[in-house]
Amino acid sequence: MIVSALNHHDSSRVAVVLSHPIQYYSPWFRDLAASHGIELRVFYLWDSGTTAKTDRGFGTEFAWDIPLLEGYESKMIPNAAFDPGTHHFNGLDNPSLINELANWKPDAILLFGYAWKSHLRVILSPRLRKIPLLFRGDSHNLYSSPGLKAGVARRLKSVLFRRFSVFLSVGKANRDFLTYHGVLDEKIVHCPHCVDNERFRSSEASALVEAKAWKQELGISPDRPVALFAGKFESKKRPLDLLEAFRSYLAMGNKEGRDSPDRPALLFVGNGHLESQLREQSGEQLDETVFFSPFQNQSEMPKVYAAGNFLVLPSFGRGETWGLVVNEAMNLGVPAIVSSHVGCGPDLVVEGETGWQFSAGNVDELTGCLRAAFASIDGTRKRGHNAKEKIADWSYEAATAALSAALPSTARSL
Repeated sequence: MIVSALNHHDSSRVAVVLSHPIQYYSPWFRDLAASHGIELRVFYLWDSGTTAKTDRGFGTEFAWDIPLLEGYESKMIPNAAFDPGTHHFNGLDNPSLINELANWKPDAILLFGYAWKSHLRVILSPRLRKIPLLFRGDSHNLYSSPGLKAGVARRLKSVLFRRFSVFLSVGKANRDFLTYHGVLDEKIVHCPHCVDNERFRSSEASALVEAKAWKQELGISPDRPVALFAGKFESKKRPLDLLEAFRSYLAMGNKEGRDSPDRPALLFVGNGHLESQLREQSGEQLDETVFFSPFQNQSEMPKVYAAGNFLVLPSFGRGETWGLVVNEAMNLGVPAIVSSHVGCGPDLVVEGETGWQFSAGNVDELTGCLRAAFASIDGTRKRGHNAKEKIADWSYEAATAALSAALPSTARSL
């Protein structure tokens, strides 16, 4: 008879191993800690986000302005890396992690990711081999890179994945990624990628008021239709594609004059190494139809989304594994245009219902999406309403229920 590893406590002790405090996950951990049946402790491997540091993508120093460590139990594990961070394999090097996990005696360990030194230690540790491992990531194969290197990587991941008892799939593209690497369907549990829906929904009324005032400060009349880009100005996000598509759209010559309150605008919100190039290529349209605002912290984001009629995420490659800005925007009734490489696309962006999709890197198709979105603002609002309804099910409550359901599966796999 197999004795469940999860029944020697009134609740299941779940250890979470995560690179650093992340604004999207901390509210979920508070929800998990408040739920019945789960005793949670999060083991962090790097202190980014809680202290002011220069972000490699934004190129500016900041700390998140919402609480990241409140409402749940956590421990920061010393990082021995010379260059700490998630940008390379050795950036998360925490020699004491195995002892910390073993001494806490968890019933299961939930690992976010696998591609760092400390994560590999957990996966391969003989001391932890009797503890079920759960995996949560958001990788996908929407962007394929065939070749010998890709084939070798596939085989290595398939071997590593054998150590996990359950996989928490965040969406369709991620599930396809897991099955591609040999994970059996019965080991996959849908655990939706989500943000703090309640925080965004409860701030909608005030965000709309703040957005009108903010647009005026930027030089955009309050009723002017706006395409919004919010994120890092870096190559994988493809902001230059968006600028080119927007300028091509305006060049069609079917829009009102420069001074018209209905003349479409493009608003870039963020920072990054491409900012000077974006401003230069905006030319005479800078501060006329193309506008810029610097990085906005989390507490300001509802206002940012409310300023746009729709969000645009034109990313290319593997870098946009999900695109949680889409979740956030949808909670404020803002639909999205996303490229075919954006991980949330197959789940959240339904053509003709909640937004638009185009082939990644295809500026002509992106131009067509802009034209469709600007052509009927009423239709765009309808898509936004549909998006808000759809994203309601992609919640922390749903993710918590999925994890709770997965825990008995880890016991059965022993």
